[in-house]
Amino acid sequence: MKKLILGATGSIGSALAKKIVNDGGQVHLAGRDESSLSVLATELDSTFTPCDVLEENFSEKIISDLGDIPINGLAYCVGSIDLKPLKLSKKKDFLDCFNLNLISATEIIRATHGKLKENQGAIVLFSTVAAQKGFTNHSIISSAKAAVEGLTVALAAEFAPNVRINCIAPSLSKSKMGEFLLKNEKIAEGIAKLHPLKRLGEGSDFSSIAKFLISDESSWMTGQIIGVDGGRSSIA
Repeated sequence: MKKLILGATGSIGSALAKKIVNDGGQVHLAGRDESSLSVLATELDSTFTPCDVLEENFSEKIISDLGDIPINGLAYCVGSIDLKPLKLSKKKDFLDCFNLNLISATEIIRATHGKLKENQGAIVLFSTVAAQKGFTNHSIISSAKAAVEGLTVALAAEFAPNVRINCIAPSLSKSKMGEFLLKNEKIAEGIAKLHPLKRLGEGSDFSSIAKFLISDESSWMTGQIIGVDGGRSSIA
């Protein structure tokens, strides 16, 4: 039985894959950086599918590579940080963001639902602290991730009791995706201080709870949005 991880070469996806394998599980990795994906797959002795979730029929490629391999967990660790004031944003900015964060998630969920249902599996998605807490210039990403949270609770109802689905809402973490915000050391320190725990997130901060949510250990949890954000969403 394997866990399918999309966005496997990102900081969260790779940390989750390593956590699962180090704890004795098996994974199938998917991501668009074929070179990095191959290295990680070799390290973890795992199967993998190079693909871009924005390409049409990407989910069919993954399902084809899985073949008869059963899966009981799906982690969609794909995301973006789209920051722009509304007056400078275009319709395409919103469409691109929704396609990456929401629509492609629905595609792989639809494609894997049968396998997950057969094995009483679970899904974990990723939102952002900004979906429920207002930040300037976040209208694009906040609305897309709020849609991911809506998808989570809707599918939790639709799929119960056979497939569970929960969502993690992180704050900013050290990652390739966040490099453009964190390359200036003073800015990075300033953002870290906005969190009550006074640091930025790491991929490892999310791997344990993500693994928990797609394991039988969380068998009585579904439809939950869980903040892993250094306290930023709830503490002034």
